[in-house]
Amino acid sequence: MSRYVISLGGNALGNNAQEQHELLKGVARPIARLIKEGHEVVIVHGNGPQVGMINLAFTNYNVPDMPFPECGAMSEGYIGYDIQNALYNEFQKLGINKTILTVVSQVLVDQKDPRFLNPTKPIGKFYSKEEAEQIQKEYGYTMKEDAGRGYRRVVPSPLPIDLIEKEAVNTLINQGEVVICAGGGGIPVIKNDDGTLEGIAAVIDKDFASAKVAEIVNADYLIILTAVDNACINYKKEDEKKLEKVSVKELEQYIEQGQFAKGSMLPKIEACINFLKRKPMQKAIISSLDKAESAFKEKCGTIISMD
Repeated sequence: MSRYVISLGGNALGNNAQEQHELLKGVARPIARLIKEGHEVVIVHGNGPQVGMINLAFTNYNVPDMPFPECGAMSEGYIGYDIQNALYNEFQKLGINKTILTVVSQVLVDQKDPRFLNPTKPIGKFYSKEEAEQIQKEYGYTMKEDAGRGYRRVVPSPLPIDLIEKEAVNTLINQGEVVICAGGGGIPVIKNDDGTLEGIAAVIDKDFASAKVAEIVNADYLIILTAVDNACINYKKEDEKKLEKVSVKELEQYIEQGQFAKGSMLPKIEACINFLKRKPMQKAIISSLDKAESAFKEKCGTIISMD
């Protein structure tokens, strides 16, 4: 029996609630079969498009001051619900008797993290340059071009330090339940001098949060499921090469060469490296949602080990 932390990309969950509901049916099948085999599973998901839509919806309804941490909490709830629902229905087919719980999660960040000074995390839908300029003028958002696909709002993306609810998450896993936590990277909170927690307007990268969760729960595998089958070098060039089995040292060399895009593959690679440096005997895998079942068995994707 192994313990898996499975990270689902927010951009791979569709453009609206209806698409998300349908797509998660397909995602739930291989995860349910993995659990049927006796493995333990913790799920982390992204929320970039979803939290952006929530925030924009409140703005459009003349509620411009809806705090961003609350928007993140809403996204954890509704995405978590869809995952719970999809998994529960698969459990009924397979005769699995387990509870699936979404833990609305606060993730501690450092208020002095320099990433607060340079907003980089894209959220919400894509816009044309003209639309982005209008949104920036009207709402004061920071808008940046994202990987040649258009313009999106960006917010700070501090690094995760700790999962506030980690004791509860570990207790649930050890009791054999399926846990969804740190959705969208978790709700970023800072710790004040008096020990109280305060939510802050930012989005933690869900891949870094997934690596932190995998470390905290002592996972055997960190699985990052995204829109592509493998990480690649020389991406979209004539000599493009899929990475299959690769070491941390090799990946660090590729990072120095600038092989991975900052807004997409680079944080996934860095998250895997962070996890393996803390848990050197474990493995990390990057693959697509479509190839999830094979990735769980190390039969496809980019399989990363310390050596």
